[in-house]
Amino acid sequence: WKDKAGYLQSVRGFEPFQSHNNEKNKDQHIRVLLYGPTGHGKSSFINTMDTILRGRMTGRALAGTIGGTSFTQQYTTYKITKGEHGTFYPFVFNDIMGFEKDKGVCEEDIKRAMMGHVKDGYMFNPLSTLSTDDPYYNTNPSLSDKAHVLVCVVSASKVRLLSRLMTNMRKVRREASDLGIPQMAILTKIDEACPKVNADLRNVYKSKFVKKQMELLSESLGIPLNCIFPVKNYHSEITPNDDLEMLILMALRQMINFGEDFVNDCKCT
Repeated sequence: WKDKAGYLQSVRGFEPFQSHNNEKNKDQHIRVLLYGPTGHGKSSFINTMDTILRGRMTGRALAGTIGGTSFTQQYTTYKITKGEHGTFYPFVFNDIMGFEKDKGVCEEDIKRAMMGHVKDGYMFNPLSTLSTDDPYYNTNPSLSDKAHVLVCVVSASKVRLLSRLMTNMRKVRREASDLGIPQMAILTKIDEACPKVNADLRNVYKSKFVKKQMELLSESLGIPLNCIFPVKNYHSEITPNDDLEMLILMALRQMINFGEDFVNDCKCT
């Protein structure tokens, strides 16, 4: 809990992809693709990371507060500004439409996003997937266009309610496994799920309820426990919270590590 400054410095100083002449490859970045049920905190997670790294409250990824329907309709890549204007961190995040009970994002669209075939601006259609002749279909994706880490986002208070959607999410996970893409999960809204954690975020790893939800998610999706990170996104806060940011930075650091390993392995093949 006292190492927030170290984690923050590690993320801010992250400079991967050194070329042979020691110049950074400005075109290469780690792409993190977020997926999961509607209303579980994908957009809020992006905003929270943006807030932490920029040092001020942000809200670029529009997040809805009314459940039932996905607020995210368009495929969007979020870059995070670093220091001077026009420079960005070497990692980006993609937000997509969420899964819903009878509609929501098509599994095939998630697969195509993982493979780099989806261009920014594509409007998701629950009734049909992106066609190969669509102007938003990227015919020849580069390594940079592809997803390097797949992250499942699930609310801690709703894991047990996702039995029908888990089938869809398992299919997405299998597709990612076939592509060799590393995977992890974040368990959001831990404060809403457990009064003990709501009273003090530092109780998160002491909470039997949070542990049980992590185990349930692990059993349902097959993601190892050490790849599931319980977090709280910024929601009602208007001032920084060090404990909240520490949990987010732990998850972000793992995403970066997984993504860097995947990209390096791709470059070696």
